[in-house]
Amino acid sequence: MQTKLQQPKFQVFWLYLILGAIAIVMLFPLLWLFGTSLKSPTEDIFSFPPQIFPRQPTLENFFKVWQNYPFGQYLLNSTLVAALTVSINLLFCSLAAYPLARLDFRGRDAILAVVISTIMIPFQIVMIPLYILTVQLGLRNTYVGVILPTLASAFGIFLLRQAFQSVPKELEEASRIDGCSELGIWWHVMIPAVRPALVTLAIFVFIGSWSDFLWPLIVLDRPEYFTLPLGVARLASALDFDWRLIAAGSIISIAPVLILFLFLQRYIIPTDTGSGVKG
Repeated sequence: MQTKLQQPKFQVFWLYLILGAIAIVMLFPLLWLFGTSLKSPTEDIFSFPPQIFPRQPTLENFFKVWQNYPFGQYLLNSTLVAALTVSINLLFCSLAAYPLARLDFRGRDAILAVVISTIMIPFQIVMIPLYILTVQLGLRNTYVGVILPTLASAFGIFLLRQAFQSVPKELEEASRIDGCSELGIWWHVMIPAVRPALVTLAIFVFIGSWSDFLWPLIVLDRPEYFTLPLGVARLASALDFDWRLIAAGSIISIAPVLILFLFLQRYIIPTDTGSGVKG
């Protein structure tokens, strides 16, 4: 009996050991980047074996980047673009997903198939038509022009559709009996019921918008509209690859994503929407 009890513990130990080793490998580039941003000019950043943490850590690199380059403007631009992208994406995706999940109309499955099939289309294929449309609308060098391709996503529509389908029909029927309209059901019943899916989609959209480099590079050429990825690239070219300052700028650009994820991860929990429904 004792041997049988010890065997699962032994297996769990090796499982955690392997997962810990994988986590260290995955986190090593981030730790090296953070350590590089804290190193003084006298320390070698390419030593072997690599020295992750500096002997005399300093915040001088962060002060230089923040004072000598408009990272405050870059941060404001990225925040504005990401906030608008997340808000509009959640609105449009939820409005499109609700009828595909809860309403019965002709052609619903065909529309869903077309929406899902667009996931297979690479962005590079539609990039040139989108750019031409952006220029014709006069949206080049504007926040709206940066947000335009991400107003909605097939992945978001599919994710929210699956979440809407998991909501018990009894909640919907009770709302209709109380005289609630379809839009009212969507807002008062469905949206609160699928909050974990909305938070999950918001995190994905925020990370994608915050780290997007290609599309802002195409539609923006005025530095006052640059987002953080463009700002870090401009920093790299201006400093002739001073890796300490580049690492500091990179840490500034990824810190909001980590903070947002740590803040919102507690909301990504299963919600038992059927707990108040009795059969």
